[in-house]
Amino acid sequence: MLPFRDTSEIRLPQSPLEQVIGQEHVLEIASIVARQKRHLLLVGPPGTGKSFIANTISSILPRPTQQIAVLANPENPDRPILEVKTAEEIERERREKAKARLLDPRDVPYYVSEKLGFRCRKCGTISDPDSNICLYCGAEKYRKSRNLEDVVAEVPRLSRDDKILFKRPGPDGREEEVFYERVGNKVKMYKNTGKNGADELRKVIVPLERKVFVQATGASESELLGDVRHDPYGGHPNIGIPPHERVIPGAVHEAHEGVLFIDELSTLGELQRHLLTAMQEKKFPITGRNSTSTGAAVRVDNVPCDFILVGAVNINDVQSLLPPLRSRIIGSGYEVLLNTVMPDTEQNRSKMCQFIAQEIVKAGNIPHATAEACERIISEARLRARQIDAKDGLSLRLRELSGIIKMAGDIAILEGAQLITHEHIKKAVLRARSIEEQLLDSYGSAYRAGMSDYGHKRRPGYSSEVR
Repeated sequence: MLPFRDTSEIRLPQSPLEQVIGQEHVLEIASIVARQKRHLLLVGPPGTGKSFIANTISSILPRPTQQIAVLANPENPDRPILEVKTAEEIERERREKAKARLLDPRDVPYYVSEKLGFRCRKCGTISDPDSNICLYCGAEKYRKSRNLEDVVAEVPRLSRDDKILFKRPGPDGREEEVFYERVGNKVKMYKNTGKNGADELRKVIVPLERKVFVQATGASESELLGDVRHDPYGGHPNIGIPPHERVIPGAVHEAHEGVLFIDELSTLGELQRHLLTAMQEKKFPITGRNSTSTGAAVRVDNVPCDFILVGAVNINDVQSLLPPLRSRIIGSGYEVLLNTVMPDTEQNRSKMCQFIAQEIVKAGNIPHATAEACERIISEARLRARQIDAKDGLSLRLRELSGIIKMAGDIAILEGAQLITHEHIKKAVLRARSIEEQLLDSYGSAYRAGMSDYGHKRRPGYSSEVR
């Protein structure tokens, strides 16, 4: 008998590593991988917890310390400027901007008040910046664009600026750059902390506050390696999207300072070579992947991608891995074969109950399970260990067991029960049968099921007695 009435009494471990069931030999390696930034190849059948282990490794990593952005490059727009800032630099910028002062337009340089639309170019009088006509002398303070190109594109352009960069002598005598920004009838002034005066012409592609677990499928080069979006206007300065705004990071960049998890690693094909380059160099360029796209001309070099690779493959697919990639993992990491069965001991039965409680808590919308329901799950784990792996013990193909738990919870909810019972598990096991098992129960074999379906559709008068 289990020492509890229902799974709500089970105390779940706080450490993510202790939530891994039946793969204790991986836990020490997982700790080393996270601490030493090693790579890891997990080998085993589906449902044995490969993605959960990868997520666990990411949960014990420190928080990211770098933010990656691309800046507009006025001299060469197709080569955006790469900017990598630390958390300390970002915090310093935030404090500098917090010191911004609101000034009266009369207290800023003459040129600044003109460009922001406050001061009349003719009489020098200060008036409402939203009016392009001086209220005192009637002259134009600023003009709307009259270029034929802008008229055709119907883009209203003003010679007035909302924000300008101004250079002035600093307290130490050196030249410093200051932003003046129009805020209503006032002017906000703050120091420029960006490069080349591009403080606001920036797109953050990998923010400081981000997840350190990135899962990639390798369905396309763009997903894994990044891309530059196509712009039908070719990044035209007036009607197009600036090149730096079209840069899209790949999973290798988003996983910087974190874990990049790739399930079915062998399916990447030739992309494994690019992944190997990113792992070796710890930086990978972002460029347009489609040669017919306007993004193909845009390129950002040396984008950081210092990640921990956790790859997962089935046992039969290990030989399909690119030898240099596998050699890189072995040379700077570990290969681990996952268990499919654990011994049927009292300690492991307790761990199986812990797993049941964990799945219920994660689901969040199903009731807890009684001790009898847990015993029924344990019996099912014994049965699956013998049927699937031909071993005595408890099956560690936990994804299928998790499906049974959730299905039993759904049944309990429909019946209005307060707890998942033995009967709910029994019904869930029956409903969780694969389509092949259902065909065997209904027709005796999959072949007979197909023949019957073909006969009814293709042969009028076909008798079911033949079947």
